[in-house]
Amino acid sequence: MKKSILSVFALAAILVSCNEQKLAYVDTSKVIEEYKEMKDVEAEFTSKSDAVRNQLDSIGQAFQQEVQAYQSGMGSMSEAQRKAKEQELMQKQQMIQQRQQMQTNQLRQESSQIMDSLVEKVKTYVKDYGKDHGYSMVFGSNEGTTVMYAEDGMDITEEILKELNNGYEPKAGSEEPAEASEE
Repeated sequence: MKKSILSVFALAAILVSCNEQKLAYVDTSKVIEEYKEMKDVEAEFTSKSDAVRNQLDSIGQAFQQEVQAYQSGMGSMSEAQRKAKEQELMQKQQMIQQRQQMQTNQLRQESSQIMDSLVEKVKTYVKDYGKDHGYSMVFGSNEGTTVMYAEDGMDITEEILKELNNGYEPKAGSEEPAEASEE
């Protein structure tokens, strides 16, 4: 009984103290979708993925041609020659599959590391932004929604996005697409 009364008082104290604090939230999904650096990284990995897929498709086509050549000429081969060629083709197929898996895993790992780094960069930026602008707390909100209601003015997503995007400088050689500004 004492514990429940103390819990109620503690909760009331927290709620009262929150009224004195400056609170805000950021729509994390929107930040991730509209952050220019994130878009550039996604485009870069799409390009890398396409290049790897094209390379692997080319290797696969060459292998298929070799299989077709074997199939058309296997009638003139001895049993031992056929078995040797089939063994060779199976080994090549396994090597192609291993290469494909290795390159896919490498791309996935590289992408994951860069995305984790960008998410951490955004978190650090929001933390610094909150400190610099006198916020006691900045909540994150997304499709899973941790913020179900907030008064107008508590959503600082656009401010965060604007400052993040203004601070982002694309790598040399990558052209930034011209976008209409909504300012």
